[in-house]
Amino acid sequence: MRRGTNLDTGNRFTTSSSERFDDGWESFAEEPDPRTELIDDATRSAFATNNSPDIPFTHSINPYRGCEHGCAYCQDGDTPILMADGSQRALADLRVGDRIYGTIRRGAYRRYAITDVLAHWTTRKEAYRVTLADGTSLVASGDHRYLTERGWKYVTGSEQGRDRRPHLTLGNSLMGSGGFASQTAKSPEYERGYLCGVIRGDGTLKTYRYDRRDHKGGSTQRRFRLAMKDAEALDQSMRLLGSAGVGTTRFHFQDATSTSSPIEAIRAQTSHAFERVTEIIEWPVAPARDWHRGFLAGIFDAEGSFDGTTMRFSNSDGSILNAIEHALAYLGFTCTREKVREGVNVPIHTIRLTGGVAEHLRFLHLVDPAISRKRSIEGLAIKSSARLDVVEIEPLGRMQELFDITTGTEDFIANGVVSHNCYARPGHEYLGYNAGIDFETKIVVKRDAARLAREEMMKKSWKPTAVSISGVTDPYQPIERKLGITRSILETMHEFRNPVAIITKNALVLRDLDLLAAMAKYGGAAVFLSITTLDRDLARRLEPRTSSPALRLHAVRKLTEAGVPVGVAMAPLIPGLTDSEIPALLTAAREAGARWTFSVMLRVPLAVRPIFIDWLEREEPGRAAKVLNTLRDMRDGKLNLSEYGSRMGGTGARADAIGSLFDLTARRLGFNDEEIPLTTESFRRPGRDGQMGLFG
Repeated sequence: MRRGTNLDTGNRFTTSSSERFDDGWESFAEEPDPRTELIDDATRSAFATNNSPDIPFTHSINPYRGCEHGCAYCQDGDTPILMADGSQRALADLRVGDRIYGTIRRGAYRRYAITDVLAHWTTRKEAYRVTLADGTSLVASGDHRYLTERGWKYVTGSEQGRDRRPHLTLGNSLMGSGGFASQTAKSPEYERGYLCGVIRGDGTLKTYRYDRRDHKGGSTQRRFRLAMKDAEALDQSMRLLGSAGVGTTRFHFQDATSTSSPIEAIRAQTSHAFERVTEIIEWPVAPARDWHRGFLAGIFDAEGSFDGTTMRFSNSDGSILNAIEHALAYLGFTCTREKVREGVNVPIHTIRLTGGVAEHLRFLHLVDPAISRKRSIEGLAIKSSARLDVVEIEPLGRMQELFDITTGTEDFIANGVVSHNCYARPGHEYLGYNAGIDFETKIVVKRDAARLAREEMMKKSWKPTAVSISGVTDPYQPIERKLGITRSILETMHEFRNPVAIITKNALVLRDLDLLAAMAKYGGAAVFLSITTLDRDLARRLEPRTSSPALRLHAVRKLTEAGVPVGVAMAPLIPGLTDSEIPALLTAAREAGARWTFSVMLRVPLAVRPIFIDWLEREEPGRAAKVLNTLRDMRDGKLNLSEYGSRMGGTGARADAIGSLFDLTARRLGFNDEEIPLTTESFRRPGRDGQMGLFG
């Protein structure tokens, strides 16, 4: 029987034998290639703890991580991405771990938020060019999505048929600041302008005359000094001066105080250095564009400030203020001059850049100052007066190498607009394996789970509580037939009479019917069979190495007959694929003896998404778009929600309708009329020699 996926998705954090058994299908479940590899879990605790309000157990034991059952967007590489330091980098050049800007919703607005690049990959797809009214150009696949004033929309789609989905149309307005200014190389003129700005802002050039006591002559010394609290600007100035023939020495200038940061400085004390610096900072007669860019970068590092909403320059020197205004106007910026306060000798004026975040970003990208703390837009609302209406969507008529990333916020800023990311089974990646085929073939096993559980429950600090087996992957997956780890855990929990709740997709649970029946007599065991569908063909393709639906219902019947409390979980419930089966599935489960039920709407977290989408497009191409669009309609345009209380379900009319159908059917059939009979009242600690302790 095949695997659920053949995808080797890679890991965003790091660069056995088989047997025959009958699981209710016509043929025996031979282990498919690649073969399963077992990796020992070396962690020294049996119990995992949980504080999620969505899960009714605080403790779980996970005998296996990874599961043999096998249950299963892009843009041009040159697209500039907004980095966390305010600079930009081509999408193709991003790497896992890079810090960039995404967005989060806070209050009435989406706001800029720094996030991490979690994965980065390429694909070949048909490319489209989207052009906006302000001239911004975006090249992406038809499946890529951008944030509009009406929510997330694909580049292409249709109003009806199998391709029906929210998609861009002419006049849609995208969210963001508008296209980024292109970053150009820093020419010698830029460097000269930068030194002029930073030195005129924070530097000192002085001539000192020292007379001899006998009045028979003396000496003249010329000194240059530049003192700054930001090492980025000081280091850049030292490097550029060195390139211009001025050697400098770095020294500590001022200690930190309760109200100020420490200050470092560079200096030169030769006549040649003094004369060369004086020459460099002279006002040019006809400054070039690059000189203006460099001057604004230097004076901004020295005298500028940006608090996220207001960008300004403050100075008392009229010639510097005039040069700032002239350079801003030359580069197409608008500004206003304001008198802030009266200085000791002359008034201090402020020049404020106007135009909002779009102009602030254009300034940062075009001018490129060195100090990163002055480049932050974190927390700013995504709103702009930029003309971001879609004016053209043009197929380029070719397949093209396109790039995409996964981020912590599930989006990123691409050429000034908010772009949805693609998604890369997550937990396995934290273990050093990928979330695709590794999840099914590299199984981390806790062989000593029963011994570790016994040691922990022997401690006086252990407080008896119902324990879930398992909180991660199926405790009765195929390898359990050979290893028997779940059986040994049940024997230990029975020894202590600590209650357990099991959830599985596998009829192998009947192997342990003797233990479960004995534990049920004192409220020590309950079992939930997860049944996704009654459709035999769909089940075989969706969950290829699990028991058939008929065999799972048989397990429900046998457990009930043995006195074990049994429930059925419709998990996951896949809207557009299995939700129509709710009445029939719950009826079959109730007739088999199940007394409790719940459902979990399909969750598609970061690492699972490509596996599930690949399965849909391969196995259910006629329903793939419907399933994905329904999930997004229920989750604010996303395939997954992470917020407690809603992540196991969804919101909106469709989610409410599915939930009501499930609840009404369950109530009509008499499910959940009583609490699951699990209790810790019979808990006991055996003595060290195996005898029961007198006082537990």
